[in-house]
Amino acid sequence: MTSANLEQDQPGSGRLAHAPTDHPAVPRKKVGVLLANLGTPDATDYWSMRRYLSEFLSDRRVVDYAAWKWQPLLQLIILSRRPFKSGEAYRSIWNTEQNESPLLTITREQTRKVSAGLKERLGDQVVVDFCMRYGNPSTDSVLRRMQAEGCERILFFPLYPQYASPTTATANDQAFRTLMKLKWQPAVRTVPAYFEQPAYIEALANSVREAYAATESRPDVLVASYHGVPKRYLLEGDPYHCQCQKTTRLLKERLGWKDDEIVTAFQSKFGPEEWVGPATVEHVAELARQGKKHIAVVSPAFSSDCVETLEEIEQEIRSSFIEAGGETFTYIPCLNARDDHIAALLSVIENELGGWI
Repeated sequence: MTSANLEQDQPGSGRLAHAPTDHPAVPRKKVGVLLANLGTPDATDYWSMRRYLSEFLSDRRVVDYAAWKWQPLLQLIILSRRPFKSGEAYRSIWNTEQNESPLLTITREQTRKVSAGLKERLGDQVVVDFCMRYGNPSTDSVLRRMQAEGCERILFFPLYPQYASPTTATANDQAFRTLMKLKWQPAVRTVPAYFEQPAYIEALANSVREAYAATESRPDVLVASYHGVPKRYLLEGDPYHCQCQKTTRLLKERLGWKDDEIVTAFQSKFGPEEWVGPATVEHVAELARQGKKHIAVVSPAFSSDCVETLEEIEQEIRSSFIEAGGETFTYIPCLNARDDHIAALLSVIENELGGWI
Protein backbone atom coordinates (compact mmCIF):
# COMPACT_ATOMS: atom_id res chain seq x y z
CA MET A 1 0.00 0.00 0.00
CA THR A 2 1.46 3.36 -1.00
CA SER A 3 1.31 6.65 0.85
CA ALA A 4 -1.05 7.89 -1.84
CA ASN A 5 -3.52 5.16 -0.87
CA LEU A 6 -3.50 6.42 2.70
CA GLU A 7 -4.04 10.02 1.71
CA GLN A 8 -7.00 9.42 -0.59
CA ASP A 9 -9.43 7.94 1.88
CA GLN A 10 -13.13 8.37 1.29
CA PRO A 11 -14.79 10.00 4.37
CA GLY A 12 -17.39 7.80 6.01
CA SER A 13 -16.90 4.91 3.57
CA GLY A 14 -14.39 2.90 5.56
CA ARG A 15 -12.53 2.33 2.26
CA LEU A 16 -9.27 3.69 0.93
CA ALA A 17 -9.21 5.02 -2.60
CA HIS A 18 -7.44 2.62 -5.00
CA ALA A 19 -6.97 0.04 -2.22
CA PRO A 20 -7.30 -3.70 -2.98
CA THR A 21 -10.80 -5.09 -2.46
CA ASP A 22 -9.58 -7.27 0.40
CA HIS A 23 -8.03 -4.31 2.29
CA PRO A 24 -9.40 -3.99 5.87
CA ALA A 25 -11.90 -1.20 6.45
CA VAL A 26 -10.24 1.98 7.71
CA PRO A 27 -12.14 4.25 10.12
CA ARG A 28 -12.69 7.89 9.19
CA LYS A 29 -9.98 10.17 10.54
CA LYS A 30 -10.94 11.81 13.82
CA VAL A 31 -9.50 14.01 16.55
CA GLY A 32 -9.70 12.64 20.09
CA VAL A 33 -9.83 14.32 23.49
CA LEU A 34 -8.84 12.04 26.36
CA LEU A 35 -9.56 13.24 29.90
CA ALA A 36 -7.28 11.62 32.49
CA ASN A 37 -7.92 11.41 36.22
CA LEU A 38 -5.97 9.89 39.11
CA GLY A 39 -7.62 6.50 39.43
CA THR A 40 -9.82 4.27 41.49
CA PRO A 41 -9.91 0.73 42.88
CA ASP A 42 -12.42 -1.62 41.25
CA ALA A 43 -13.87 -2.52 44.64
CA THR A 44 -13.19 -2.03 48.36
CA ASP A 45 -12.15 -5.58 49.32
CA TYR A 46 -8.60 -6.35 50.41
CA TRP A 47 -7.26 -7.68 47.11
CA SER A 48 -8.83 -4.93 44.98
CA MET A 49 -7.37 -2.32 47.30
CA ARG A 50 -4.00 -4.06 47.33
CA ARG A 51 -3.79 -4.14 43.51
CA TYR A 52 -4.70 -0.48 43.31
CA LEU A 53 -2.36 0.66 46.07
CA SER A 54 0.50 -1.44 44.71
CA GLU A 55 0.19 0.25 41.31
CA PHE A 56 -0.14 3.69 42.88
CA LEU A 57 2.65 3.39 45.43
CA SER A 58 5.02 1.65 42.98
CA ASP A 59 4.91 4.70 40.71
CA ARG A 60 8.32 6.36 40.88
CA ARG A 61 6.63 9.74 40.35
CA VAL A 62 4.72 9.19 43.61
CA VAL A 63 7.42 7.54 45.71
CA ASP A 64 10.84 7.98 44.15
CA TYR A 65 12.93 5.94 46.59
CA ALA A 66 15.22 3.27 45.15
CA ALA A 67 13.19 0.17 44.25
CA TRP A 68 15.50 -2.22 46.11
CA LYS A 69 14.81 -0.28 49.28
CA TRP A 70 11.15 0.65 48.75
CA GLN A 71 9.55 -2.43 47.18
CA PRO A 72 10.30 -4.91 50.02
CA LEU A 73 8.90 -2.39 52.52
CA LEU A 74 5.85 -1.74 50.33
CA GLN A 75 5.00 -5.32 49.39
CA LEU A 76 5.83 -7.06 52.68
CA ILE A 77 4.78 -4.50 55.29
CA ILE A 78 2.73 -1.56 53.99
CA LEU A 79 0.48 -3.58 51.68
CA SER A 80 -0.18 -6.18 54.34
CA ARG A 81 -2.04 -3.57 56.42
CA ARG A 82 -2.91 -0.48 54.40
CA PRO A 83 -5.55 -2.12 52.11
CA PHE A 84 -7.76 -2.71 55.17
CA LYS A 85 -7.62 0.96 56.23
CA SER A 86 -7.97 2.30 52.69
CA GLY A 87 -10.83 -0.11 51.97
CA GLU A 88 -12.67 1.21 55.02
CA ALA A 89 -12.16 4.78 53.82
CA TYR A 90 -13.48 3.96 50.35
CA ARG A 91 -16.48 2.08 51.76
CA SER A 92 -17.49 5.20 53.69
CA ILE A 93 -17.85 7.17 50.42
CA TRP A 94 -18.59 4.39 47.88
CA ASN A 95 -21.31 4.95 45.30
CA THR A 96 -23.29 1.84 46.20
CA GLU A 97 -25.98 2.50 43.61
CA GLN A 98 -23.50 2.17 40.74
CA ASN A 99 -20.97 0.08 42.72
CA GLU A 100 -18.05 2.38 41.98
CA SER A 101 -16.04 5.18 43.52
CA PRO A 102 -17.39 8.75 43.35
CA LEU A 103 -14.32 9.74 41.32
CA LEU A 104 -15.34 7.32 38.56
CA THR A 105 -18.96 8.49 38.63
CA ILE A 106 -17.99 12.16 38.45
CA THR A 107 -15.31 11.74 35.77
CA ARG A 108 -17.79 9.87 33.57
CA GLU A 109 -20.31 12.70 33.95
CA GLN A 110 -17.64 15.33 33.22
CA THR A 111 -16.75 13.40 30.06
CA ARG A 112 -20.39 13.20 28.99
CA LYS A 113 -20.84 16.95 29.39
CA VAL A 114 -17.55 17.82 27.68
CA SER A 115 -18.48 15.54 24.79
CA ALA A 116 -21.90 17.17 24.46
CA GLY A 117 -20.35 20.64 24.61
CA LEU A 118 -17.79 19.88 21.91
CA LYS A 119 -20.41 18.26 19.71
CA GLU A 120 -22.56 21.37 19.98
CA ARG A 121 -19.63 23.60 19.05
CA LEU A 122 -17.71 21.42 16.58
CA GLY A 123 -20.11 18.74 15.40
CA ASP A 124 -18.88 15.15 15.10
CA GLN A 125 -15.22 16.03 14.49
CA VAL A 126 -14.08 15.16 18.01
CA VAL A 127 -14.26 11.91 20.01
CA VAL A 128 -14.16 12.37 23.81
CA ASP A 129 -13.29 9.65 26.34
CA PHE A 130 -11.70 9.31 29.78
CA CYS A 131 -9.10 7.13 31.47
CA MET A 132 -7.45 6.60 34.85
CA ARG A 133 -3.74 6.67 35.66
CA TYR A 134 -4.26 3.82 38.13
CA GLY A 135 -7.01 1.23 37.86
CA ASN A 136 -9.71 1.15 35.20
CA PRO A 137 -10.42 2.25 32.54
CA SER A 138 -6.68 2.20 31.99
CA THR A 139 -4.82 4.79 29.93
CA ASP A 140 -3.42 2.07 27.69
CA SER A 141 -6.79 0.48 26.87
CA VAL A 142 -8.55 3.77 26.11
CA LEU A 143 -5.73 5.19 23.99
CA ARG A 144 -5.68 1.99 21.93
CA ARG A 145 -9.47 2.06 21.53
CA MET A 146 -9.43 5.69 20.39
CA GLN A 147 -6.74 4.93 17.82
CA ALA A 148 -8.78 1.95 16.56
CA GLU A 149 -11.74 4.30 16.14
CA GLY A 150 -9.69 6.49 13.81
CA CYS A 151 -8.24 9.11 16.18
CA GLU A 152 -5.01 10.07 14.45
CA ARG A 153 -4.64 13.13 16.69
CA ILE A 154 -5.34 13.00 20.42
CA LEU A 155 -5.40 15.81 22.99
CA PHE A 156 -4.43 14.26 26.33
CA PHE A 157 -5.89 16.26 29.21
CA PRO A 158 -4.77 15.46 32.81
CA LEU A 159 -7.53 16.91 35.00
CA TYR A 160 -5.19 18.67 37.43
CA PRO A 161 -5.38 22.49 37.46
CA GLN A 162 -1.86 22.79 38.89
CA TYR A 163 1.10 20.86 37.47
CA ALA A 164 2.79 18.36 39.77
CA SER A 165 5.16 15.52 39.06
CA PRO A 166 3.02 12.93 40.98
CA THR A 167 -0.16 13.94 39.11
CA THR A 168 0.22 15.64 35.72
CA ALA A 169 3.62 14.17 34.87
CA THR A 170 2.76 10.59 35.76
CA ALA A 171 -0.48 10.79 33.75
CA ASN A 172 1.54 11.96 30.74
CA ASP A 173 4.17 9.27 31.36
CA GLN A 174 1.51 6.57 31.17
CA ALA A 175 0.21 7.87 27.86
CA PHE A 176 3.74 7.99 26.47
CA ARG A 177 4.34 4.37 27.56
CA THR A 178 1.43 3.31 25.37
CA LEU A 179 2.77 5.34 22.45
CA MET A 180 6.12 3.55 22.81
CA LYS A 181 4.36 0.23 22.11
CA LEU A 182 2.32 1.31 19.09
CA LYS A 183 3.45 0.64 15.52
CA TRP A 184 1.41 3.65 14.31
CA GLN A 185 1.40 6.41 16.88
CA PRO A 186 -1.30 9.05 16.83
CA ALA A 187 -0.07 12.63 17.12
CA VAL A 188 -0.50 13.58 20.79
CA ARG A 189 -0.63 16.92 22.58
CA THR A 190 -0.72 17.27 26.35
CA VAL A 191 -2.68 20.00 28.12
CA PRO A 192 -0.61 22.19 30.47
CA ALA A 193 -1.66 23.44 33.90
CA TYR A 194 -4.77 25.61 33.66
CA PHE A 195 -5.01 27.12 37.16
CA GLU A 196 -4.55 30.65 35.76
CA GLN A 197 -7.42 30.37 33.29
CA PRO A 198 -10.00 33.06 34.17
CA ALA A 199 -12.92 30.68 33.56
CA TYR A 200 -11.48 28.16 36.04
CA ILE A 201 -10.91 30.82 38.72
CA GLU A 202 -14.42 32.17 38.13
CA ALA A 203 -15.96 28.69 38.53
CA LEU A 204 -13.97 28.21 41.74
CA ALA A 205 -15.10 31.61 43.03
CA ASN A 206 -18.72 30.82 42.14
CA SER A 207 -18.59 27.62 44.17
CA VAL A 208 -17.30 29.56 47.18
CA ARG A 209 -19.91 32.30 46.83
CA GLU A 210 -22.71 29.74 46.63
CA ALA A 211 -21.46 27.79 49.64
CA TYR A 212 -21.08 30.97 51.75
CA ALA A 213 -24.57 32.13 50.75
CA ALA A 214 -25.98 28.85 52.07
CA THR A 215 -24.33 29.05 55.52
CA GLU A 216 -26.18 30.38 58.56
CA SER A 217 -23.07 32.24 59.75
CA ARG A 218 -20.25 33.40 57.48
CA PRO A 219 -17.08 31.32 57.97
CA ASP A 220 -14.24 33.15 59.71
CA VAL A 221 -11.73 31.82 57.20
CA LEU A 222 -11.60 29.74 54.02
CA VAL A 223 -8.93 27.03 53.95
CA ALA A 224 -7.74 26.21 50.43
CA SER A 225 -6.48 22.64 50.94
CA TYR A 226 -4.27 21.14 48.23
CA HIS A 227 -2.86 17.62 48.02
CA GLY A 228 0.64 17.63 49.46
CA VAL A 229 4.07 16.78 48.06
CA PRO A 230 7.45 16.35 49.75
CA LYS A 231 9.25 19.67 50.22
CA ARG A 232 12.17 18.15 48.33
CA TYR A 233 10.07 18.23 45.12
CA LEU A 234 9.80 22.00 45.39
CA LEU A 235 13.55 22.33 45.87
CA GLU A 236 14.13 20.06 42.84
CA GLY A 237 12.09 22.31 40.55
CA ASP A 238 8.51 21.03 40.72
CA PRO A 239 6.31 24.17 40.31
CA TYR A 240 3.31 22.72 42.15
CA HIS A 241 3.71 24.54 45.47
CA CYS A 242 4.10 27.91 43.74
CA GLN A 243 1.10 27.27 41.48
CA CYS A 244 -1.04 26.40 44.51
CA GLN A 245 -0.07 29.62 46.25
CA LYS A 246 -0.91 31.58 43.10
CA THR A 247 -4.27 29.79 42.79
CA THR A 248 -5.19 30.92 46.29
CA ARG A 249 -4.13 34.49 45.48
CA LEU A 250 -6.13 34.56 42.25
CA LEU A 251 -9.19 33.17 44.05
CA LYS A 252 -8.83 35.77 46.82
CA GLU A 253 -8.57 38.57 44.28
CA ARG A 254 -11.56 37.29 42.29
CA LEU A 255 -13.64 37.18 45.48
CA GLY A 256 -12.40 40.62 46.53
CA TRP A 257 -11.36 39.35 49.96
CA LYS A 258 -8.73 40.47 52.46
CA ASP A 259 -5.55 38.45 53.01
CA ASP A 260 -6.69 36.98 56.35
CA GLU A 261 -9.95 35.59 54.92
CA ILE A 262 -8.27 32.74 53.05
CA VAL A 263 -5.27 30.53 53.84
CA THR A 264 -3.37 27.80 51.98
CA ALA A 265 -2.70 24.35 53.45
CA PHE A 266 -1.71 20.88 52.22
CA GLN A 267 -3.10 17.43 53.02
CA SER A 268 -2.41 13.71 52.51
CA LYS A 269 1.12 13.51 53.91
CA PHE A 270 2.72 10.10 53.43
CA GLY A 271 6.10 8.87 54.66
CA PRO A 272 8.73 10.26 57.04
CA GLU A 273 10.29 13.15 55.11
CA GLU A 274 9.30 16.82 55.36
CA TRP A 275 6.36 17.89 53.18
CA VAL A 276 5.19 21.32 52.09
CA GLY A 277 2.92 22.85 54.68
CA PRO A 278 1.14 23.78 56.77
CA ALA A 279 -0.62 20.42 57.07
CA THR A 280 -4.38 20.92 56.73
CA VAL A 281 -5.32 18.47 59.49
CA GLU A 282 -3.10 20.33 61.97
CA HIS A 283 -3.80 23.82 60.67
CA VAL A 284 -7.58 23.61 61.08
CA ALA A 285 -7.08 22.56 64.71
CA GLU A 286 -4.80 25.54 65.25
CA LEU A 287 -7.41 27.84 63.70
CA ALA A 288 -9.98 26.52 66.18
CA ARG A 289 -7.60 27.16 69.09
CA GLN A 290 -7.09 30.71 67.79
CA GLY A 291 -10.83 31.32 68.09
CA LYS A 292 -11.84 30.70 64.47
CA LYS A 293 -15.01 28.74 65.27
CA HIS A 294 -16.49 28.72 61.77
CA ILE A 295 -14.38 27.67 58.78
CA ALA A 296 -14.90 26.44 55.23
CA VAL A 297 -12.57 24.21 53.22
CA VAL A 298 -12.22 24.13 49.43
CA SER A 299 -10.00 21.83 47.34
CA PRO A 300 -8.71 23.69 44.26
CA ALA A 301 -6.26 20.93 43.23
CA PHE A 302 -8.96 18.30 42.74
CA SER A 303 -11.20 18.51 39.67
CA SER A 304 -13.43 15.75 41.08
CA ASP A 305 -14.42 14.74 44.58
CA CYS A 306 -12.59 11.62 45.69
CA VAL A 307 -11.36 9.83 48.81
CA GLU A 308 -9.02 12.74 49.63
CA THR A 309 -11.95 15.14 49.80
CA LEU A 310 -15.01 13.07 50.75
CA GLU A 311 -13.23 11.01 53.40
CA GLU A 312 -10.07 12.88 54.42
CA ILE A 313 -11.54 16.39 54.48
CA GLU A 314 -15.17 15.59 55.32
CA GLN A 315 -14.25 13.14 58.08
CA GLU A 316 -10.64 13.32 59.34
CA ILE A 317 -10.00 17.05 58.88
CA ARG A 318 -13.50 17.97 60.05
CA SER A 319 -12.97 15.90 63.22
CA SER A 320 -9.63 17.58 63.88
CA PHE A 321 -11.30 21.01 63.75
CA ILE A 322 -14.30 20.09 65.92
CA GLU A 323 -12.20 18.27 68.52
CA ALA A 324 -10.00 21.39 68.87
CA GLY A 325 -13.02 23.53 69.69
CA GLY A 326 -14.37 24.47 66.28
CA GLU A 327 -18.12 24.70 65.83
CA THR A 328 -19.10 24.96 62.16
CA PHE A 329 -17.19 23.19 59.38
CA THR A 330 -18.30 23.67 55.76
CA TYR A 331 -16.79 21.57 53.01
CA ILE A 332 -17.18 23.14 49.56
CA PRO A 333 -17.40 20.35 46.94
CA CYS A 334 -14.97 20.16 44.05
CA LEU A 335 -16.08 21.70 40.78
CA ASN A 336 -17.03 18.23 39.50
CA ALA A 337 -19.57 18.48 36.65
CA ARG A 338 -20.79 22.02 37.39
CA ASP A 339 -21.74 23.83 34.20
CA ASP A 340 -19.24 26.64 34.79
CA HIS A 341 -16.48 24.08 35.36
CA ILE A 342 -17.36 22.25 32.13
CA ALA A 343 -17.35 25.61 30.33
CA ALA A 344 -13.83 26.25 31.69
CA LEU A 345 -12.62 22.82 30.53
CA LEU A 346 -14.16 23.39 27.09
CA SER A 347 -12.36 26.71 26.82
CA VAL A 348 -9.02 25.03 27.59
CA ILE A 349 -9.73 22.20 25.12
CA GLU A 350 -10.71 24.50 22.26
CA ASN A 351 -7.58 26.56 22.78
CA GLU A 352 -5.34 23.47 22.80
CA LEU A 353 -7.02 22.05 19.67
CA GLY A 354 -5.88 25.08 17.69
CA GLY A 355 -4.76 24.05 14.19
CA TRP A 356 -6.30 20.59 14.51
CA ILE A 357 -9.93 21.55 13.99
